[in-house]
Amino acid sequence: MSMSENRKVAFEIVYSLESQNIKYEDYKENVDMFFEDRDIHGKSTTKYIKDVVYGTKRHGKQIRKQIEECLSEKWSYDRVSKINIAILEIAIFEMLYLKTPYKVVINEAIELAKEYADGKAPSFINGVLASIVKKNNLDNEKNEGEEEN
Repeated sequence: MSMSENRKVAFEIVYSLESQNIKYEDYKENVDMFFEDRDIHGKSTTKYIKDVVYGTKRHGKQIRKQIEECLSEKWSYDRVSKINIAILEIAIFEMLYLKTPYKVVINEAIELAKEYADGKAPSFINGVLASIVKKNNLDNEKNEGEEEN
């Protein structure tokens, strides 16, 4: 599976677990069932997906705080759709904890929003993630393979 496909599966699992209010201690059983139902296997694929699914939950409080701090005064976290929250959680986890280049993460998050969310979601996701990048100085970090001038 490609990384885009892996992210899509991770999103589907995160969204499903959160929508059903599955407790963290029951994640393993649910994730394993998801893999079995979808016939997903392969060490690198399952590792990435599990890292994202468990990581977004483990770092949920910090990720939620990041989102809340980037919302305008008119918006509260509880007003954001569960689909958008799941996309944002995965993207923020990847940028902050997996150190995936932010440009890749934002592009992938926007693509997920186009596929799963309403028409306004891509620009909302882009705006929140751009704020996260700026707030965490991710745009000032040297990208892997990039040479300094």
